[in-house]
Amino acid sequence: MNGCRSTIYPFLLLLIGWARLGAQPILSDVPGLIPNPVAYRAQAGAYALPGQLTIDPDRRLSAETVATYRQLLQQAMRKPGQTASAKRSGVVRLRIDPAAVRQREGYRLVVAPNTLTLTGHDDAGVFYGLQTLVQLIEQSAAAGYRIPACTVDDYPRFSYRGMHLDVSRHLFPVTFIKKYIDLLAIYKINTFHWHLTDDQGWRIEIKGLPLLQEKAAYRTETMIGHKKELPHRFDGKRYGGYYSQAEVRDIVRYATQRHVTVIPEIEMPGHALAALSAYPELGCQKPDGAPGGPYKAATFWGIFDDVYCAGNEETFTFLERVLDEVIPLFPSKYIHIGGDECPKTRWKGCPRCQARIKAEHLADEHELQRYFIRRMERYLNGKGRQIIGWDEILEGGGLASANPALQLSPGATVMSWQGIKGGIEAMRQQHNAIMTPESHVYFDYYQSLYPEEPLTAAGYTPLSKTYRYEPLPADVAPADASYLRGVQGNAWSEYMDSPEKAEYMIVPRALAVAEIAWSQPNKRNYPDFLRRLRQQEPMLKRRDVHYANRFDEITDSVTVDASGRVTLRLSTTLPGAVIRYTTSGQEPTDKSPVYAEPLPIRQSGTVKASVFAEGRQRGRVFQKAFTISKATGKSVTFLTEPKGGYRPASPLIAVNGVAGTPRYNTGEWIGFQGSNAELVVDLQTAQMVSDIGTHVLVYHWQRMWAPTVLRVAVSEDGKTYRDVYEQTRFPVNGINPVEARFSPVRARYVRIQATNQGVIPAGEYGAGANAWLLLDEIRVE
Repeated sequence: MNGCRSTIYPFLLLLIGWARLGAQPILSDVPGLIPNPVAYRAQAGAYALPGQLTIDPDRRLSAETVATYRQLLQQAMRKPGQTASAKRSGVVRLRIDPAAVRQREGYRLVVAPNTLTLTGHDDAGVFYGLQTLVQLIEQSAAAGYRIPACTVDDYPRFSYRGMHLDVSRHLFPVTFIKKYIDLLAIYKINTFHWHLTDDQGWRIEIKGLPLLQEKAAYRTETMIGHKKELPHRFDGKRYGGYYSQAEVRDIVRYATQRHVTVIPEIEMPGHALAALSAYPELGCQKPDGAPGGPYKAATFWGIFDDVYCAGNEETFTFLERVLDEVIPLFPSKYIHIGGDECPKTRWKGCPRCQARIKAEHLADEHELQRYFIRRMERYLNGKGRQIIGWDEILEGGGLASANPALQLSPGATVMSWQGIKGGIEAMRQQHNAIMTPESHVYFDYYQSLYPEEPLTAAGYTPLSKTYRYEPLPADVAPADASYLRGVQGNAWSEYMDSPEKAEYMIVPRALAVAEIAWSQPNKRNYPDFLRRLRQQEPMLKRRDVHYANRFDEITDSVTVDASGRVTLRLSTTLPGAVIRYTTSGQEPTDKSPVYAEPLPIRQSGTVKASVFAEGRQRGRVFQKAFTISKATGKSVTFLTEPKGGYRPASPLIAVNGVAGTPRYNTGEWIGFQGSNAELVVDLQTAQMVSDIGTHVLVYHWQRMWAPTVLRVAVSEDGKTYRDVYEQTRFPVNGINPVEARFSPVRARYVRIQATNQGVIPAGEYGAGANAWLLLDEIRVE
């Protein structure tokens, strides 16, 4: 998935529980190392950090490698002030010994009072052990520049430990790319997935196709704000650029020196608008045989119908020419070819594509996609490379297609982003899989629900959710599990318009991915991870990483019990802190009441709270507004079932006193896709009512449509209903309040019926798909 998806894609609930990760006590004897090592054994004494560290290298380490390792140590040794041992020098002894360290990429680091010895299974093991030493050096300032004596035995859980970066939507300078690679290396992430082409821009120089640099690398302007906002706003400024082949070689060389493999992604057959703007002949014909287009690089975010023509031989010639220049730049075994989010609209109407389907005896356009992917895979296999693709490469019959000509080669790898189903299917068919589900490891989602958070795509993926992701599903057979190569975090850049914003969105969630990928499951413990993360903060600041330091802020949950009482629970992960709160709407101070137990919410108002530690306020002020009415906490029955990520854990979400936000990511909204909404609130007793309210969320660019009609009815017996209100206009792009006011009537039951738009009409975003209808919070007065 390359980030242009509808952000309302229903989250697949993973069945892996936190208990499976072994919620053991905090490992207090382990210093602030991330990822958590396999074994850490404290020894007596400490190593006093000298003013200078030199390397005694293994003879099998190249001169270039030794120079890189010296540079890494020198960077870690830059420390403010001098120590008592500033004039003394020390030596780090580096050795490679596969017999002593049997696991690939594994190492043993021994810190003794007078010596530092590092033994690796291979060069990579030495490098990762050195990164552990770097972290210990960086953290030694807090202990007077003394590293506690210890022995660390360590090796990775997965061979593929990846982070991704999209440079198509927003281009990042070479200096940032190198800084990003440094960050990956520190945390033992060994793969950089570089998303180089998409609808909004082509970012790699292809010398034989100069129009890619002249046209495809630029767009006329860029969207301002969120794509859900209407009308769309643009900055009116030409935007773009690309990485020259010399710059790419420099970056790949830099990454290789740090044991980071760079895998390029060249998107196909969808997400091709930028390329088509330069070479329009590669687009599909119109039904009458006329050329398609005109095309231009996209200026906003979304999924677009214009894709490479699968019936045109020139398409394959073009892509082969691209790959012929890409392959020599990247020594990686794999080339990522995308394969995701390819609409079939143009193929269905294109005479050449339809002729291809007939000539190749394909069943439909989905098999045409498989033909496209398989053909490009054969070309890359002929060049000695294997493909990685998003899980849509399973289209057209899955990995075990009935048509042998369409079957992917055994070396193909599936990157599973639409939940875990694609990865499981790949493993069962004995194909490599990399888990990267949108629900847990997409970092263009909000990591906090505080309204001050900078704009992102949508969703809510806090650090805790990312950390608790377990990539190996419980029901995968051991033989199949061997095909799980690892896990990856993804950074889509639609709303990451600067290096600083990218760092804020990526860190520290990327550190959680690093621990998921490297550490053994029984070494994963979220409170302990946070303890170690806090110890990492000085190093992140010294390296000028603009990370999100919000992970200890207040989080909350609202519950309704069987008697209808609403309760607010607050928590913070900061040790030794207290939460102080107000219910008057005023800002909390150090004199405000201390939160000691769940707060009952009996009346409308706003609760505000802050974390206090060591005599001062920490972080931002939490606030939550409640509207309490006759409906609050009463029984709710859905007569039509909500769907996907908008199916609440309990129907009482509709009457918990909390209204959904315009971000539609708080779990408050209740959604119905392609079906009408009908629900009934039982007020328990018949009483006089005259005012009934709810909310409708409308964002056509998120496929959220208003109902064609919404009706409110009341009943005393639950059988015979009387209509009291009808609304057919919902003019606001965003939250539309429904206010049904009428002469007082006696009622026990309140029914809300809303008619779904149904299929999204032609010309609208997502045309042909089923529309979503979203409602939230029913109020009765």
